[in-house]
Amino acid sequence: MLRFLLNVIRWVVGLFLATTILAVVFFRFVPVWFTPLMVTRTWHQWRAGEEVVWHHHWVPIEEISPHLPVAVMASEDQRFLLHHGFDFDAIQKAAKRNREGKKKFGASTITQQTVKNVFLWQGRSWLRKGLEAYFTALVEMLWGKHRIMEVYLNSIEMGRGIYGAEAVARDHFGKHAQDLSRAECARIAATLPNPIIMDSGNPSAYVKKRQHRIEREMKFIPSFPKEGNRVNPNTVSGGIYKK
Repeated sequence: MLRFLLNVIRWVVGLFLATTILAVVFFRFVPVWFTPLMVTRTWHQWRAGEEVVWHHHWVPIEEISPHLPVAVMASEDQRFLLHHGFDFDAIQKAAKRNREGKKKFGASTITQQTVKNVFLWQGRSWLRKGLEAYFTALVEMLWGKHRIMEVYLNSIEMGRGIYGAEAVARDHFGKHAQDLSRAECARIAATLPNPIIMDSGNPSAYVKKRQHRIEREMKFIPSFPKEGNRVNPNTVSGGIYKK
C-alpha cells in the first residue's frame, strides 16, 4: 500500500512538473490571447447583467511605445531589471509598513503579476502564493525580462474590460500603443493599482498627481533593453538603483 501511494505521488508530481514546464515554454513563444482574469471579469459582467466588455489586441513589444516599460517599472517595480523575480528588499519594507499601519502594502514584482495574470487565479491563499513563487522562478528562468515585459504589457488589466497596451491606447487615447507619448504612458501606469476605479482616459486629480510623480521617477529608470541585453547598475548614476 505504501509503495502504491509513493508511486501515485511520484506520478502526480511528475505530471505537474511536466505540464507546468510545457505551459511556460509554450507561452515563451506563443501570444497570450486570453488569461484567467479576462475570463473571470467577463463571467462577472455577464452574471451581473452588465454589458460584456473585452478589449484585447496582442502586439509585439516592438510595437509598444518605449516609454511604457519605463513607466510601469517606475510605478510597479523599479528593480525589475535587476532582481530574479522577487524583490526581497521591497518585501521587507512592505512587511514593516504593514506591521506599523492598518493599510496593507504589497511587494509583487512585474514577474509575479504576470504569473498571476497568465497562469493563476485571483486570491490570497497559501496554495496560490506557493504556485506563484514556483511559476515566478520558472518564468524568470525560461522567459527572460524581455518576454516577461512583453506579456505583462499585453495582458495587464488597464480599465474595465480593457487588457493590454494596444487596447488601452485605442480606447482611451484613439491611437496605437507605439504612438503613446511619455505623459500618456505615465498616466496609464498611474492607474495600474486599480484600473477599474482609476481611468487613464478621464483621469482624476489623484491619477494626475500619480502621473506627475511617475514622470519624475522615469528620469532615473534606464530605457528598456533590447532582448538579450541587461542593464549594468554601475552605469546608472544618481538613479533609483543607487537607493
